[in-house]
Amino acid sequence: MAKITSLSNHLTGDILGGLTAMLVALPSAIAFGIIIYSPLGSQYAGKAAVAGMIGAVALGLIAPLFGGTPRLITAPCAPAAAVLSVFVGQLVHDGAIPIEAIPFYVAMVALSAGIIQFMAGRFGGGKFIKYIPYPVVAGYLSGVGALILLGQLPKLLGLPKGLSLLQGVLQPVVWSWVSILVGLVTIVAMLLAARFLKLIPAAIVALLFGIGTYFALAVLNPALFTITNNHLIIGPISSSGIDAFQTAMSQWAHFELFNAKDFTIILVPVLTLAVLLSIDTLKTCVILDVMTQSRHASNKELMGQGLGNIASALVGGIPGSGTMGPTLVNLASGGQTNLSSVFAGVFAGLVFLLLGKLMAWIPLASLAGVLIVIAIRMLDKNSLQLLKHKSTIFDFLVILAVVISAVSMSLIVAAGVGIGMAILLFLRDQIRSSVIRRKFFGNQKFSKKRRITEELSILKMHGKGTIICELQGQLFFGTTDQLFTELESHIAQCSFVVLDMRRVQSLDFTAANMLRQIHNRLKEKQGYLVLASIPMNLPSGQNVRKYLASLGFTETGMNLKFYPDLDSALEWVEDEIINTSTDCSKGTRHALTLRDFELFSGFPDEAIDKLSVTITERSFHPGEKIFFMGDKSDQIYFVRKGTVKIGLPLTGGMIHHLLTLSRGDFFGEMSFLDKGTRSADAIAVNDVMLFILSREQFEKITKVYPEIAGIFFERLAFAISQRLRLTNIELTAMEES
Repeated sequence: MAKITSLSNHLTGDILGGLTAMLVALPSAIAFGIIIYSPLGSQYAGKAAVAGMIGAVALGLIAPLFGGTPRLITAPCAPAAAVLSVFVGQLVHDGAIPIEAIPFYVAMVALSAGIIQFMAGRFGGGKFIKYIPYPVVAGYLSGVGALILLGQLPKLLGLPKGLSLLQGVLQPVVWSWVSILVGLVTIVAMLLAARFLKLIPAAIVALLFGIGTYFALAVLNPALFTITNNHLIIGPISSSGIDAFQTAMSQWAHFELFNAKDFTIILVPVLTLAVLLSIDTLKTCVILDVMTQSRHASNKELMGQGLGNIASALVGGIPGSGTMGPTLVNLASGGQTNLSSVFAGVFAGLVFLLLGKLMAWIPLASLAGVLIVIAIRMLDKNSLQLLKHKSTIFDFLVILAVVISAVSMSLIVAAGVGIGMAILLFLRDQIRSSVIRRKFFGNQKFSKKRRITEELSILKMHGKGTIICELQGQLFFGTTDQLFTELESHIAQCSFVVLDMRRVQSLDFTAANMLRQIHNRLKEKQGYLVLASIPMNLPSGQNVRKYLASLGFTETGMNLKFYPDLDSALEWVEDEIINTSTDCSKGTRHALTLRDFELFSGFPDEAIDKLSVTITERSFHPGEKIFFMGDKSDQIYFVRKGTVKIGLPLTGGMIHHLLTLSRGDFFGEMSFLDKGTRSADAIAVNDVMLFILSREQFEKITKVYPEIAGIFFERLAFAISQRLRLTNIELTAMEES
């Protein structure tokens, strides 16, 4: 029973929501139809009104069935009216196409735009449309609003056909005071209706006031009761089903005129219309998501919108999108599902069939008044706030440039300007953010290979000769100069330039050429360019390593090195500095004795001899684990020969590399001190020989010789403090960068 009650409530809400949404959408649809065909003359006003109503019906019935966004109302919209009216005006101006064939070309533009929308949704294009910069969209929609406003002012003034707005404004003698009064009453009613009559859509209230004003004036001037050849009203409309079908199908009789050359005529309007309608729909969907705590499927919705526009074009209607006003009215009136959108289409069809002829008496000035209010609301007045901050002035200029292009030239030109501005916005944002995430010298950042004090002293002394840069973002022609400028001063004084490319998102030929210049400069002074963490595949699918190899960047060339990660690169650089330093020879690689270890340097011979009794020796093969994380142990290890890596086991069998230990170093000191469990794994990289000292054996001997404990713990504390100082240097450098 509860389920039936819930379904009944949903159905009631959908019916009421669909009805009120139709009352908002249908008058605007008629007005938009008239805007589109107005360049053809007043004799096409009736056909234009029919096209608007058919569009409202077709879009309302088809789009919600296949799009599926609950409560979204699809209807003819202002962007479509603006784009197509400019297109029609251009065709009339060029004169290459007969006037009577122009509705067919309008249908072809709408049909093609619908197909593009459907294909975009089918192949996942919805996500790309969302990424068009807001200033471009705001400028375009404001341009549409400005065009509609300028296009409706002549109708508000009742100017004769052929007289421009500027000429008409300067000649008050040609103004129609009937039109002006009807239009002003409509505008005032439109603005005040929402404040005093919340249950009735403002557009309906405004139209009723406008129509009432017109008939009140007709009492004083009976000539206004004439329907034929009356340029102040829509004029005769045939609304029978057969006549409407014949009207719709008559446009396709001109199909034989269409040829391959005509595709160039409609291409830009088609692309402009498809993108603009998609943006308008998805913008409405996003706002609807916020208000209903839901989430729409952008690709599915684009497919539904495309099918709706295809259907509308085939039956002689005008295209549209998911519109904000009717959608919000539907939501406020109780609409629950996509059936509310279907009901809006059904009610529009009933009004068209039953009351269509009455639409003939709607004054054009009243429709103009409704559209003027809509146009003013489309203007993005919040964009003026962008002038308050220097960082957003360019965003305002983008909006202004698109608006000026739309008004002074055309929406098609504005689309091109918008695309160009979008590219500039992208370049600005990329150039504004540094491609260098962090920058260190060799005495500020070290590899994970632990060094003895003597080697650390060498690295600190020669650290200024190494510059390490962590790169990020896009390496392309817009950011190349920024990177080169940052590095240029360091190239002169550094022998090693290490570039960590792990966070690089793209790399073009200009950036590759810049790397070549850096490499050549370093090679001249016997320096090295070291590239680390080169992505195998970028988000674009580009394999950077192969791309660089195709341009000659290979290790066969001199003074160029590639490493899989930054730590490996730094380890090689440090080894080079240490091995080539005059302060340190490469030395032999024999197994160390206890006296050779830095930790035991200066120990009394007697203490060394006594410790040697408790220390054991053990060898490990490459890849063999010395201990595991979680092992209970109290032993400290001294590396006599070979290399040991300390790693942290991760889920999935992965190992996070913590540090590398080489000959002369020690590890395991924490468990030696606290007798706790191991916090990581220790793995032999190659053949490893170790001295092993357990805490238990150490305590036995220090009970007899307590002076050994004092010396040993003093040396151990000093070594740990040196490691902490090194860590502090790295942390400070990271914080400062």
